[in-house]
Amino acid sequence: MSRAADFFNEEDSNHTANPQFDQVLDTRLSRRGLLRGAAGAAGAGVLGASTLSGCATAGGASGTTGPALTSLGFKPVAKSLADKVVVPEGYTAQIIYALGDPLAAGVPAFKNDGTDTAFEQRAGDHHDGMEWFGLDASGKPSNSFNSRGLLAMNHEATTDEKLSSFFIHANGGTASLPRPAAEVDKELAIHGLSVVEVMSNGKQWTTQSGSAFNRRVTSMTPATLHGPARGSEHLVTKFSTDATLCRGTLNNCGTGKTPWGSFVSGEENWYGYFFRDAQDDDRRKKDKQVQALKRYGRKAGEASRHGWESAGAQDQYVRWNNGALAASAKDDYRNEMNTFGYVVEMDPYDKSQPVRKRTGLGRFAHESVAFAKPVAGQPIVAYMGDDARGEYIYKFVSDAKWDPKDASPANRLAAGDKYLDKGTLFAARFKGDGSGEWMELSMNNPVIAGSSYFEFKSNADVAIFTRLAADAVGATKMDRPEWNGVHPRTGEVYFTLTNNSNRSAATADAVNPRAYADMKGSKEQKGNVNGHIVRLADASPAGSSFKWDIYVFGAEAGADKSAVNLSNLTDDNDMSAPDGLVFSPATGVCWIQTDDGAFTDKTNCMMLAAIPGKVGDGGARTVKHGDKQVTTYVGKTPTPATLARFLVGPKGCEITGWCETPDGRAMFINIQHPGESTAMADVNDPAKYQSQWPANAGYGAGKRPRSATIVITKNDGGILGT
Repeated sequence: MSRAADFFNEEDSNHTANPQFDQVLDTRLSRRGLLRGAAGAAGAGVLGASTLSGCATAGGASGTTGPALTSLGFKPVAKSLADKVVVPEGYTAQIIYALGDPLAAGVPAFKNDGTDTAFEQRAGDHHDGMEWFGLDASGKPSNSFNSRGLLAMNHEATTDEKLSSFFIHANGGTASLPRPAAEVDKELAIHGLSVVEVMSNGKQWTTQSGSAFNRRVTSMTPATLHGPARGSEHLVTKFSTDATLCRGTLNNCGTGKTPWGSFVSGEENWYGYFFRDAQDDDRRKKDKQVQALKRYGRKAGEASRHGWESAGAQDQYVRWNNGALAASAKDDYRNEMNTFGYVVEMDPYDKSQPVRKRTGLGRFAHESVAFAKPVAGQPIVAYMGDDARGEYIYKFVSDAKWDPKDASPANRLAAGDKYLDKGTLFAARFKGDGSGEWMELSMNNPVIAGSSYFEFKSNADVAIFTRLAADAVGATKMDRPEWNGVHPRTGEVYFTLTNNSNRSAATADAVNPRAYADMKGSKEQKGNVNGHIVRLADASPAGSSFKWDIYVFGAEAGADKSAVNLSNLTDDNDMSAPDGLVFSPATGVCWIQTDDGAFTDKTNCMMLAAIPGKVGDGGARTVKHGDKQVTTYVGKTPTPATLARFLVGPKGCEITGWCETPDGRAMFINIQHPGESTAMADVNDPAKYQSQWPANAGYGAGKRPRSATIVITKNDGGILGT
């Protein structure tokens, strides 16, 4: 796990004793009260494992054409500890866009020595989720043009130690409070989103640094609040006393592309950027937000990640102190943290429109957003995960029914208003027989309306305090739900469950069945160390019941096949900590990326290609934990022909972000935080850097490691992965 992930994903704020699977008492959680369409759910609840192979799937065929692939078309790459990007024989990777690269005419080239400024007009740090938006030769939006387009991406965080984002400061920055304003200003700017135009001449890809489409959205950029929470008393701040506006987006991780052609981005681990002093609970007294603040990981008196609140009395710094310091919420920033944690929507083609925060999709540690294939006359359906230990999987179903005319709307964000501002959010409850049900999170559910666990007064409260609503209905605690993707042929939904150091034999269940010890050198790691990927087959995209199994378990090839390596992975495809997951619209190949700390003594983080089957194509397995036995459902055993390592990154990195040109012949990947284990004290000694990538590959000035985007092509011009 990355050092940044260590800081954030150590969040363990879910201390609810949610019942497991069928142990929920009908007297407390009535199926009629919890589910929309209870009759369908009741049928799902009695299906045994033998029925899985015949389960219904959602969505149907998508834009993927031609026969389904049955075998990958490249030689798997070996595990690697080299400080470089390794791709298969016959492929080439080119670096095109790195931290600090100019996005406007007149911005100086990046010196990469810590003296650079103007980050509001440069590429941000920690490149993460990414989507392709095509342009034709005349600069108009295009779904088919392959040599010109826009990359819209997240800049999640920054490589840091002891408060400071040390690689962007000349001498590593200040590691104590108060933080200097000039340093904080840089750090405020390197977070957020960027849009950059890219173009190919048939041989090389280049960014267009002076493009009119290029854009930065930072932690300070004005944004608008939309959906059920707009105007809520819990979003009132000194900046927006009517709770309609907010500023910035923060810690953006996974992404998605809407059916109407806009970009959506998940705000993930934003809670650590805020501070409230040790007396704040007492000042708030009976305010229910004390419970919510703790549930979202912000206890009174805990230090913030960067100490931004200490940089001065100006509003841009004070806003990071979310204590109740004044007479009312209109006079301070006690609610500022509540303006983060949403899905953000942006039109990458139109930078005149501010980004919009879609509160209807809930507030939690969002990763990616995957949309089911839209069907005329049916609701829009979006799937999401909450990336923290013991958190939940969610689904949003729009009130509005899909109109195919909206696939190319005159105003993309207006289409977002139509489909994302009104709808119903659900949380997943997995059952031990391989079935599951979606639990409605709204005031229509009597469990929420009458909750004694947390007082919900409106659907605005549900949107802002989503985790507590999911707690109340007894959703299933998962092993860090990260990215998800919808299979373009089957409509089934795949979720990466990265790992969970808190998983134990006592808490192991059917959908999170492993708890084991793993040695990394002399260090013992415990829990679900290597993670797994679960998949769901909805009875219908908007329905209330689903079936599930586990597509693949992360593991080292030599691990115990009865308790750890349940998917029989080999040296060609063993992996740990699956994180990014995206399906290719062109080929249907599933691309799986890792963000690992458990296996990094053997290999750097990687990306694999997969041709998965369907829910139920494997069978039941029993995992023993002493006297306890857990039955789970495992997909068909992958082979190197259907799951293979495609790429290994440089030292200290995470592999993340994926998109491709419509023809599937150019793939864009992000390499995040190479060299992140470098010590702050060594910031000016390149010989001590964990990594010198991408400088050691010939890209840019200086030797400090930089997050960067690469483009991968096949030397013969063919379609990737086939």
